[in-house]
Amino acid sequence: MNLTRKQFDLLEALATAQSPLTQRDLEKTTGHSLGTINRTMKELAELGFVSDGSITNSGIDALEPYRAKRAVFIAAGFGTRLVPITFNTPKPLVRVHGTRIIDRLIDACLEAGIHEIHIVRGYLGELFDQLLYKYPMVKFLENPVYNEANNISSSLVARYMLSNSYVFEADLLISNPKIIRKYHYTSDFLAIKKERSDDWCFRVKDGVIVEEKVGGEGDDIWQMVGISYWDEADGHKLSQDIAEVYTSPGGKERYWEQVPLVYRKEHYAVEIRECSDADIVEIDTFKELKAIDRTYDV
Repeated sequence: MNLTRKQFDLLEALATAQSPLTQRDLEKTTGHSLGTINRTMKELAELGFVSDGSITNSGIDALEPYRAKRAVFIAAGFGTRLVPITFNTPKPLVRVHGTRIIDRLIDACLEAGIHEIHIVRGYLGELFDQLLYKYPMVKFLENPVYNEANNISSSLVARYMLSNSYVFEADLLISNPKIIRKYHYTSDFLAIKKERSDDWCFRVKDGVIVEEKVGGEGDDIWQMVGISYWDEADGHKLSQDIAEVYTSPGGKERYWEQVPLVYRKEHYAVEIRECSDADIVEIDTFKELKAIDRTYDV
């Protein structure tokens, strides 16, 4: 059966909690009122999904269609703005405080129970083989045109793997692995609420992305973070829409997320999932890398 959003929120909270939750805890975790929680918990108990305030095996089964099952990492690019460090090392393999950037992302996936991991590689692709010593479950996808097309070409390679899947820009430095979640009710994009942004950002209405653009200000502006989740239905639509946009005039120059958010946005309703500047940062330049890790400041 399909869960309502309220049923999902409560089951997800119960399934991922480290210890038993009171109704006050559920109120704080889900944002729903105590009255809503009381009614929804009664519904879930009648369905056999909770018992004595705890999720049952049937409740875990009910969440299964909403579980993140795989992750795709877009990791084929040159990382030109991080030269000279990327002359010999792909940006996701650059070490920050001794740990490769991509390792933190993979570790967050594993912690969330996501063990099917695909990495789309291109520039210095053979260097990604070193990941297999630590992460033998990783599978590589080859992007043969990474040097002549934008990252939509990487999504084209992975287009049949996007259902119930995270898609990561592989050069994001994550500090809070909890932002990678095991269950999702619908497709969503991580973003940071801003009063003003000069970066890629979203305009949002009622929690749903209505526009992607560069720069903006106002109450509805959220700065884009390159981590998204795609549910089963949207993943199937993406497999077709990515191919159609890629082969359209100028398609090779697109960013991959412009497919669902710009060029085929009528097919999707992608929600915002909030994170903060403290959770994750994109290191764009060598100067920013030196500011974060002083071992490069020589």
